[in-house]
Amino acid sequence: MKTLRDIMTTNVDTCSPQDNIYETAVKMKQDDVGVIPVCEGKKLLGVITDRDIVIRAVAEKKQGSTKVSDVMSSRLITGSPDMSVEEASELMSRDQIRRLPIVENSDLVGIVSLGDIAVHKQTDSKAGVALSEISEQRDQLQ
Repeated sequence: MKTLRDIMTTNVDTCSPQDNIYETAVKMKQDDVGVIPVCEGKKLLGVITDRDIVIRAVAEKKQGSTKVSDVMSSRLITGSPDMSVEEASELMSRDQIRRLPIVENSDLVGIVSLGDIAVHKQTDSKAGVALSEISEQRDQLQ
């Protein structure tokens, strides 16, 4: 059975709560990602998503110099490196998330996306189901 340690991305770009949202958006563009974990040292405090920036900053006419801590998501759902890929897929489906920060002793050690899960043949169908359920839920909310 594969664990998240086997498939997680370990070279994760992070930002601090004091960084500003403009710099973070530039980092997202450069890395071609939609989420950046927010850390103090290696300790995970939250995440900032492209959606957080649009909804909590741009739509509220906040300046690019606004601190990440003012718009980040701090309600965290995380996984552990030893969690099975199937458990992670079920967690992501249940909680409607596309990216799962992976922590060990409160420290960020990686991140797993639905795409990471989908590329593994043993779990293609679970990732597809999770993505389908997440997309359906989001479509219904809009």
